[in-house]
Amino acid sequence: MGYDAEPSEGAPALKRLRTSRARSGLSVQPGLRQVMAQFATGVTVLTAGGEAAHGMTANAFSSVSLEPPMVLCCVSKAARMHTAIVTAGSFGVNILAAEQQELSKYFADWRRPDGIAQFDAVGYTAGDLTGAPLLTGALAWLECELAQVVSGGDHSIFLGRVVATSRGEGEHALVFYGGGYHRIDGRARAA
Repeated sequence: MGYDAEPSEGAPALKRLRTSRARSGLSVQPGLRQVMAQFATGVTVLTAGGEAAHGMTANAFSSVSLEPPMVLCCVSKAARMHTAIVTAGSFGVNILAAEQQELSKYFADWRRPDGIAQFDAVGYTAGDLTGAPLLTGALAWLECELAQVVSGGDHSIFLGRVVATSRGEGEHALVFYGGGYHRIDGRARAA
């Protein structure tokens, strides 16, 4: 899944994880990116309002707590989104519908305009409590106040206190799995 950190030239490729001695007779362990591709995730666009307004496609998002209502998202410290969230002190989460694949790609492309101008190409409404752009057609939206920032290697884990939620009309979720997009029908259930 693409994120908005600009690719750095000469960056080292992700190295394979070492195989434990207990598994030495098995096949070579694949790299972390290949392993994580086997974990299906929903697709979101994180947004922040204010003077450093920005949006970014992200799948590193999760519910943390119902009481108090909290979520988390993980953002590279090198990403423009990192600065946007810290500057705003809040963020929005747009949970994308299956037909929003192009929107996901747009917010994953670091070449789009900076600031609020990047939202000129998409429909949105500013969140009432945070000012974060809430994208038209999403399955659901959350507005979050930044509660805590935890360092996690080259990323920060942003814990957000949910201050507002809303749900759209759609029924099909956009999912990322195995390096590609998929649709999930919210009415289908496993037996």
